[in-house]
Amino acid sequence: MTTAPARPMRVTIIDDHALFAESVALTLESEGHTVRRIDLGERHTTLATVLSTTLRSAPRVVLLDLDLGRVGDGMRLISPLAAAGAAVVVVTGSADQARQGDCLRRGAKAVLVKTCPLNEVVATIRRARDGLPLMGSEERGALIDLALHERDEIREIRARLERLTRREMEVLGALMQGEQVREIARASVVSEATVRTQVKSILAKLEMSSQLAAVGAAYKVGWHPPRD
Repeated sequence: MTTAPARPMRVTIIDDHALFAESVALTLESEGHTVRRIDLGERHTTLATVLSTTLRSAPRVVLLDLDLGRVGDGMRLISPLAAAGAAVVVVTGSADQARQGDCLRRGAKAVLVKTCPLNEVVATIRRARDGLPLMGSEERGALIDLALHERDEIREIRARLERLTRREMEVLGALMQGEQVREIARASVVSEATVRTQVKSILAKLEMSSQLAAVGAAYKVGWHPPRD
């Protein structure tokens, strides 16, 4: 009794790193798969055009990078692609596990880092072909939990930032620019003691123990001080 040959699949690659994408495409084509690379170099390419082009090719698997250069954040493509029935496999250079967990939470079947061997990417495609899970449930659950924890932490930091007065926001913005208390006081024409009092109030409201922690938290959530 002979074993029937494995059925090839349609695979679409969305990645702005040409060498990586070409290497993966050639390897998958050698295994009999039909591979399409989405051209991200066109002048008018947007996330919307990438999505529509990908959906027209009706792929079973999409290999998706997150950082698509000027086109934008590939994470925004995960939910619509997954909703259309594609198995989204994120292949990213980011080592941010919370971000990886967010990809899984949005519907990705697996996340691979670009430092992994090429045969790991191929093995993942084979599992998709065979209808097998693309990622261990324990690892998947841990990454999603991490993403949810970070999401809650970001919400809490933003809520604390909203407690600041406008003047405290201005001082925090100056600290984010690397200014010292002396410089902030001189620019605001107030005493250094006044600025130190404002910094202490900022730390109390943010529940942080240092200026460095406060600045780091503000950057983490993408916060910006008010403009004049």
